[in-house]
This record gives sequence, C-alpha cells and structure tokens, in this order.
Amino acid sequence: NMHIHIVETLKDLGFSEYEAKAYLALLAESPLSGYGVAKKSGVPRSKIYEVLNSLVARGDIMMSPGSTSQYIPLSATKLIAHKRAKTEQALNLAERHLEKYAKSPDDRSNIWNITGDTAIINKVKDCIATAQHRILIEIWEQDFFHLKEDLLAASQRDVSVTIISYGHLTADFATVYYHDMSQEITDEYGGRWLVFSADDQEVVAGVLSLKQDSRAAWTMHPGLVMPITEVMIHDLYILEIMNEFRATLEAKFGKNLIDLRHKFSFNEDLKKHYI
Repeated sequence: NMHIHIVETLKDLGFSEYEAKAYLALLAESPLSGYGVAKKSGVPRSKIYEVLNSLVARGDIMMSPGSTSQYIPLSATKLIAHKRAKTEQALNLAERHLEKYAKSPDDRSNIWNITGDTAIINKVKDCIATAQHRILIEIWEQDFFHLKEDLLAASQRDVSVTIISYGHLTADFATVYYHDMSQEITDEYGGRWLVFSADDQEVVAGVLSLKQDSRAAWTMHPGLVMPITEVMIHDLYILEIMNEFRATLEAKFGKNLIDLRHKFSFNEDLKKHYI
C-alpha cells in the first residue's frame, strides 16, 4: 500500500505516525477542521488537537483561527525543502561541534581485529583520510581500485604516497614500486595481503582475499607500528637494490631471489601458513 510507504517515509523524517496521517489527509483535501482531519486520517479525535498543534509548531501545517480553526498543509515541495535545509543545518552544526573528536582515537595500546574485506578496506579509507605526511601501502593490483580515489585525494593534500604493488597498477600521483612474483607469492601465502602505514603512527595489516573471512589488525601500538612500517621500508630498500643490481643478485640468489625465500622458509612445502 502506497499510503503506508509514505507514512513510513514521513516517520523517517521525524513525524509520528499520527502526524504523518494528519499531514497526508490535509494534502489530499484542505482546508479542514480538526474534526475533519480526524475523520479523514483515522487519528483518534482525543489526540487530533495535540497532533495538529505539534505540526503547527514545526511549521508543517498552518492554522487559521476562527470560531472553528481550519488547517492547511505546507505544500509537499516546501516541506521537503524545509526538511532538507534543517537537516543540512543540523549536519553542519554536528560537523563543527564534533570536529575536535574527528581524528582517529589516539589509542596507542590496543590492537583491534577487523573481519571481512569490506570492513578492512573501509578502515584503510578512514586511515588514509586522516593521514598528514606519509602513506606506505603494499597492495595487489586487483584490490587497488577500492582505494585509488582516497589515495589520490591524500596526495592532493600533500601527503606523500608510496605504493609497493603486486601486479601492475597505475597511480601517477604516487611513487610505485613493482614487486615481482605476485602470482608465486599469492600461491605461497594462500592469499593477497594488504599492509598500510600512515605517518609512522598507525597501521592496518592483514589478508584481503578471503571475502567475509578476511582478517586484519588495526593498531597505533608502537610495538607493532614500528616493525610493520620498517618491513615495508626494507622492502623498498630491496626493490631499489634490485633495480640497480638485479643481474648480479639473481646470479647469486636465483630469479627474484627465490633461493633466499626458500632458505628462510619454515615449512617443508615452502609455503607460508599464516592464514
């Protein structure tokens, strides 16, 4: 029933059920007396004047006093415009008042678990939005598009963005290092990870490729922020060194340094079993 839908919509805009019914009755026919509104809307007569007074007080309907008060509604278009302006005003006010709380909570002692790929991506988006100086991120090309706009926006406010890319993503606003072997690594680890560090203050690290079973940790705990950030910086060292001395290094350690990967692998099958 269309009427029920409209009543529900008006309730979302702050009308009570009786107010919504009274207002709709007046839209259908006006002017009406209080008695007329009660009859047309199904609002009990014992309640109708209380309901109409509250609509008048909000400016959603108008009353012309006389021997019998008559009521007319604000037009639907005007009502929507008023509500929109009021909501906008309330949101702007809330934004101003809440601004001092807008930074991510400075909690330097806890490690928070985030479950599900969407929740992980959203957490990284939040962290990108509050980053001020530097972002380091390791990400697979197929996950990158979720964050591309956010990283671009960060770079436009002068945050330096460095990406270690598994696969070939393009981001002309960032410094991009291509990590070899994304396929082999995905096989070795059984999934694609995402590692993110902002301002050496906050990290998100975890696995993205398990859909709702994806897990990550978000923390500002220095005991984790430091090693995770440094691991990415060490990756950058290795990638710079590889760019310069690839032939020599591969002659010694195998293609993409595979011998080193094997030397420090803990499992017989040479796979990682973190997940």
